Amino acid sequence: MDGPEVDGGIAFICAMPMEARPLVRRLSLRRTQRNGLAMRTGALDGREVFVIVTGMGTTLATSATERLLEAVDVARVVVVGITGALDDVVPIGTLVIPEVVIHSATGVEHRPAPLGHAVPRGTMWTTDELLSDPAVLAGLRGQGVVSLDMETAAIAQVCEQREVPWSVFRAISDRATDEIVDEAVFNLTRRDGTPNVPAIVRYFVSHPGRVPRMARLAKGAKQAAEAAADAAIRACRHG
Repeated sequence: MDGPEVDGGIAFICAMPMEARPLVRRLSLRRTQRNGLAMRTGALDGREVFVIVTGMGTTLATSATERLLEAVDVARVVVVGITGALDDVVPIGTLVIPEVVIHSATGVEHRPAPLGHAVPRGTMWTTDELLSDPAVLAGLRGQGVVSLDMETAAIAQVCEQREVPWSVFRAISDRATDEIVDEAVFNLTRRDGTPNVPAIVRYFVSHPGRVPRMARLAKGAKQAAEAAADAAIRACRHG
């Protein structure tokens, strides 16, 4: 990273606890609070590191990012986590470093600041909706969209308003065309990113045959979260 950034820390922002766990383990971060905001802190090559979990969706992402930037001195925000592919053949765990992130509600385009040696490609689409209509997905693919998420554009908007450079490292956890994640599956996770255990129990009682499918989904999410964390840490070290 270049000169202006050395005075502040690196903030990794995740939507769900499972996305933050690889960062916490790899960097041996400790639990703390700053101005009432729960976070993990530590160091990466001598620079202070912060990790927060926002919860799912643009509203929670906006609020948590604002609170973070008010609570600590941040020189760089790095969005880390999982994302759903629009392509029906891209391997699970594939890293997505987009050239552009579009907020579906506003149409505003946000461009990440370069970080590391990876070449950005494609467009990420941030939406609070669960998209599964084949025609809608085909239309997005036609616009160059490679993956879907629920927070990145909202985080980008806050960072740009505060003139804080931001980057994004997400990895493919599932494919929209696989039709694994429907409304019922989506609601197995609370908006804070934690498992909704009663809903999970009811789901498996009602759909015992879907256990193998859900196990594959969980495995893919873990693989993607670890790939994204590794790429983000590597980029910060070589930025």
